[in-house]
Amino acid sequence: MTTESEAWRTSESSSRIPGEPGAHRFWMHHAIGLARLCPSSSTAFSVGAVIVGPDGVELTHGYSREADAKVHAEESALNKIGPDPRLATATIYSTLEPCSTRASVDRAPCTERILTAGIRRVVIAWREPGTFVENCVGVERLRQHGVEVVEIPDLAEEAMSMNRHLRI
Repeated sequence: MTTESEAWRTSESSSRIPGEPGAHRFWMHHAIGLARLCPSSSTAFSVGAVIVGPDGVELTHGYSREADAKVHAEESALNKIGPDPRLATATIYSTLEPCSTRASVDRAPCTERILTAGIRRVVIAWREPGTFVENCVGVERLRQHGVEVVEIPDLAEEAMSMNRHLRI
């Protein structure tokens, strides 16, 4: 029996190459599975992120609180890969809109990290509500810098399901 978090590995009906039919849903399901691995928190969302090369091969992934109590999913994934020329043609899948400001002011927002890394496509399932940070403008900031942002709103409910204990 395949668990929900393993289903992304065995899906034969979806392309894994970003931009091809089914690929965004395929990789977002993987990110959702990662979000389910997050230690629960009353002060932060559980988020999963996957960075995929143009050939449909995963470069890295991360999830909230994976390395420490303050690490965000995108931050965790980017920290693992470091500067890498493949990021210029990669897509990052994040279950939640990348943050534009942080409650942890000593850490760069995920939008800035994505821009610095040179990633040109971001795929999200839902926009960040004002639960912890008012007026997140991650999508707008990325688009202002020429980054393609794809939203998959029909996966939002599944992507936020592990955060239902929070005020959403």
